[in-house]
Amino acid sequence: MYEVIQVRLREAGKISHFCDYVIVEADRGLDYGQVLSETEVILDSDLNEPLKKVMRKANPWDMHQIDKNKKKIKDVMAACSKKIQDRKLAMKLIDAEFSFDRSKTIFYFTAEGRIDFRDLVKDLANEFKTRIELKQIGVRDEAKMLGGFGPCGRMLCCATHLKDFEPVTIKMAKEQNLPLNPTKISGLCGRLMCCLGYEYKTYKELMKGLPREGETLKTEKGQGKVVGINAIKRSATVELEDGTLIEVSYK
Repeated sequence: MYEVIQVRLREAGKISHFCDYVIVEADRGLDYGQVLSETEVILDSDLNEPLKKVMRKANPWDMHQIDKNKKKIKDVMAACSKKIQDRKLAMKLIDAEFSFDRSKTIFYFTAEGRIDFRDLVKDLANEFKTRIELKQIGVRDEAKMLGGFGPCGRMLCCATHLKDFEPVTIKMAKEQNLPLNPTKISGLCGRLMCCLGYEYKTYKELMKGLPREGETLKTEKGQGKVVGINAIKRSATVELEDGTLIEVSYK
């Protein structure tokens, strides 16, 4: 049994469990993170990966170092972009970051396929005199890093509170009677919106026992064709043979 807190590494990093806060011992050396929770107790059986050690609470010097890293990384990204252009590599630089102690620099990029960036890594290592890691990410990760606003007018879920990307399918949109227009159900990343999965299980449960659109139905007012379903009201709109529309309740 362990007492842990949740810490988000950097601004849009993965949420992990740590034993204290907030300068941490991460995979790439010292890193910093923002505390997201009160102390909680978890069992050994609930651990998916080994706990990582928190070195100390961030002090004024740490915060100064973090601020310096954020300012310096802009120059590093500009230099990397120039080297990508010089080598005519088909990749798009998205973001970059230092480990807290600047012993390592990580560059994130997108590309259509696999990229041979070995020579680029050598260029960057010679330029910055640190360990270099180039990490290819997907379009959903790009949206998570860059942020933005969804069609709901709120900040992107992936850039604020989502811990992991869950699978989202077109079936989820169908079950919720949403228009299957890609522009209506896709996020900034061009993929199906993560929020389609939020109420999917509820809609799936509410749809049990309801007829499907196009199905022929016998009602008290005659036979007709189902032309619409309202899962929330648990009702079906039926068009009778004379063209009359009626609502049939399944409460």
